[in-house]
Amino acid sequence: MGGDKTEIANDLLRTIRQLLRQVSIHSKQLLREVGLSVPQVICLTAIKELEGETGVTVAEVSQRVQLSPATVSRIVDRLVASGLVTRDRSAIDRRKVRIALTTSGRERLEAMPPPLQETFLRRLSELPKKKQTALRDALREVAALMSAEALEAAPVLAPDEEL
Repeated sequence: MGGDKTEIANDLLRTIRQLLRQVSIHSKQLLREVGLSVPQVICLTAIKELEGETGVTVAEVSQRVQLSPATVSRIVDRLVASGLVTRDRSAIDRRKVRIALTTSGRERLEAMPPPLQETFLRRLSELPKKKQTALRDALREVAALMSAEALEAAPVLAPDEEL
């Protein structure tokens, strides 16, 4: 009986390691192929989805991607430096800073492969609701077993050093 427990434990550890490796591999591949981190891609996508004629605020992007405004602001700084996003004061309210994609930012977004998290979310949505709930509950249990349930984590599949 002890052998079964060890086998199951090893299978679980192997699966956790596979997940961690896939996130890392995808992140490195994205950086190598398009020169952007996963959080940068997620923020660019959110800017594209949210911006109107007058752009969007860091707070709006922050809310959409569920990262702190400070984290999004640092990501936007890098996107501005790369020429993918502009940052301008609102003509209506000078206290507000609006961000918008540049032509280069739009082109870069259109040329990149879908992020791992988009693929995951699409495939997850295809599962029956009952199975989605079971997966969520099982992963929460794994997090509790690893004493990780109290850690703050944004719903972003990226290594921590990228956030």
